[in-house]
Amino acid sequence: MPYALSRRGLLTALPAALLAHRAFAQTPAPIAVRKLTHVGLLVSDVRRSVDFYQGLFGMAVQARQGDVVCLRIGPGPQFLSIGPAGGAPPRIDRFGLSVQDFDADRVMKQLTAHGVSAAASAQGALGPMTARLVSRGSTRELFFGDPDGVIVQLQDTTYCGGGGAQGNLCGQVEASPKKGLIALRDLSHLTMFVGNAERSNAFYQSAFGLKVQARQGPTAPVLGVGDKVQFLMFAGGFPGRGRRPPRPASINHLCLNLEGFDRDGLLKALEGYGIKPREGNAGTPPLVSYVSTRMPNRGGAPEGTPELYFTDPDGLLMQLQDVRYCGGGGYLGEVCEG
Repeated sequence: MPYALSRRGLLTALPAALLAHRAFAQTPAPIAVRKLTHVGLLVSDVRRSVDFYQGLFGMAVQARQGDVVCLRIGPGPQFLSIGPAGGAPPRIDRFGLSVQDFDADRVMKQLTAHGVSAAASAQGALGPMTARLVSRGSTRELFFGDPDGVIVQLQDTTYCGGGGAQGNLCGQVEASPKKGLIALRDLSHLTMFVGNAERSNAFYQSAFGLKVQARQGPTAPVLGVGDKVQFLMFAGGFPGRGRRPPRPASINHLCLNLEGFDRDGLLKALEGYGIKPREGNAGTPPLVSYVSTRMPNRGGAPEGTPELYFTDPDGLLMQLQDVRYCGGGGYLGEVCEG
């Protein structure tokens, strides 16, 4: 017999239903991001770093922004931007995410709905959960600090670091004077050390609708960006777990991908370029390489998933993986959810 709701029961249920509807209606929609667009490096010597990356990867100059050089990754428009650290320690400074049909004012309002406030000043460093619109010629660029103050830039899917309203006018690309030893395809992922990984994962899932596509351990979800290959990962800083204070927030490393990942062949190419195998576990000084094998307890293959790292002239940490690498299982790290 069908369940019949009494008039009294209906009147009792209505307020709860209305509250649930209002709560759902008030939940802001996520900003639909498509890809990682670029990563910004701040270095001690721009010319040296540009020469280094062009010699290793044959990267063309896609655009210039004053003393900042934008090196194309694969066919573009993705790029590495290399600028001067200005006396500060060299670092991986920021990363970009693309938004289809980007409109700066609309996206700023969407960020505000997710708890990000407009910066009080038009200049100076951005703090956590603050945002700023910057005009570079006719190009409007949107930057914000995430919950830990890591700087993220949001732009159109066509953004190449150039001019025009969407920053997509890059003009004549300057070919690399060197062929390069390794042909890159695209950006793969970034791993960030943060004060509270749970908080960071929750923010990026809510603000951008990112979904878990793999796990590298019980407390290490991998958040997919767009195509289920690129991703963001947050590590460290679980309050109440252990006695160590949270480490300062930073982008620990970025990963670039390529066709036909060959661990031994890549190590040989790196060594021939002056990037020597690291001795033991002696940290990550400039111009060393090493392989970390991710085992099943961290979501790797039964025999281990090899992950290849190297450092540039400033000691900035880079990773190289196959184009299918998604942070998951399998020898190439290509087995992910979905």
